[in-house]
Amino acid sequence: MADTETLFDPFAPGFTDDPYPAYQRLRETSPVQEHPFGFWILSRHDDVSALLRSGHSVDYRNTAENSVARLQADAMLQTDPEFSETMDTYGLSMLDRDPPDHTRLRGLVAKVFTPRSVAALEPYIAELVDEALDRLADEGKNGNADLIGTLAFPIPFAVISRMLGIPDADHNRIRELSGLLVRTLEPIGDADLLVRINRARLAMQEIVRSLIDTKRAHPADDLLTALIAAESDGDHLTDEELVAQVILLYVAGHETTVNLIGNGTLALLRTPGELKKLHDSPELATNAVEEMLRYDAPVQQSRRITLSPYTIGDRTIPPGAFVIAALASANRDEDTFGPDASTLRIDRPNARNHVSFGGGPHHCLGAALARLEARVAVERLASRFPTLALAGEPTWNGRINLRGLDVLPVATA
Repeated sequence: MADTETLFDPFAPGFTDDPYPAYQRLRETSPVQEHPFGFWILSRHDDVSALLRSGHSVDYRNTAENSVARLQADAMLQTDPEFSETMDTYGLSMLDRDPPDHTRLRGLVAKVFTPRSVAALEPYIAELVDEALDRLADEGKNGNADLIGTLAFPIPFAVISRMLGIPDADHNRIRELSGLLVRTLEPIGDADLLVRINRARLAMQEIVRSLIDTKRAHPADDLLTALIAAESDGDHLTDEELVAQVILLYVAGHETTVNLIGNGTLALLRTPGELKKLHDSPELATNAVEEMLRYDAPVQQSRRITLSPYTIGDRTIPPGAFVIAALASANRDEDTFGPDASTLRIDRPNARNHVSFGGGPHHCLGAALARLEARVAVERLASRFPTLALAGEPTWNGRINLRGLDVLPVATA
């Protein structure tokens, strides 16, 4: 039976602007809660970390029949007359598969998405950041600079587009579709929105399929060409698997990093002593990124579906349950990060113990890229604008999971 008191209501007014008081109430009063909406939610660091590494499923098909999660997943498979010839790849990305499928898919992608290929991007990222900061300086003189539109969004978008070899002509359309696709990670109660998301997903598949055909005919020095050729013991990605992994890499490769840079910069602006500390000690940039990831997670939740009874303390979650691992809550757990867990401190010794990149076999494959982009961005930002300040109220994107900013107004002088 579901717990009678609802301590977690993501649809409550103001929740997406600041969910942390709700997460604190969960940790303190009901850290393993069965929600009336039909899911469970874990909010303490140790419980979240253990679940992520537990070996339970990420595949929606393992949820109980008629559960909210199953119904939403099934709704994503509805056909659309405009895309009647499209072979749907929903559920084929490694984000949605369990071992051994996940192991095979991740292994093939990891062969080309390597630490060396990511590290080689640093000069290009630095060039992009410096150009963006020049624009920010010009805009900031007039008091109308937006850090999201000028820095946080363009950098990861340009980097993943270059990595995959996506032509400039496709950028605007893909950017539009990507903004809808990330909504699949949110609870969707609007039938019209669901239709729009579904159409965006199918349209993105068509674009990616066309890009793959082009790369097969004209191979290039990019990640997409390398993925087409990726092989392990004679095994290759099928056409459908290839489309699914490319879309995942593209969407996850920039949408989450936008939140990391944006949310992290806002946290610095709200604690100007930490911004000065970063300006005075740029060697702290690497740890500062870990603390930003901890303090305001770019992805607030992860999921697991129980394959067998799962016991935490005196609570047992039944098989087939959809369990939310509240990453953002775990990252503010005072039992792990101390009594100042709700404070940004860029020299925090154990900041890297956050769970913002997940854990276990599904630990984020793009973690090194996100860390690199954020480190270069915030280190150069603090160096160039030590007195950077808020120039108005930030605007949140209204998302529960990929919670970030749409607008962050700043003054550079």
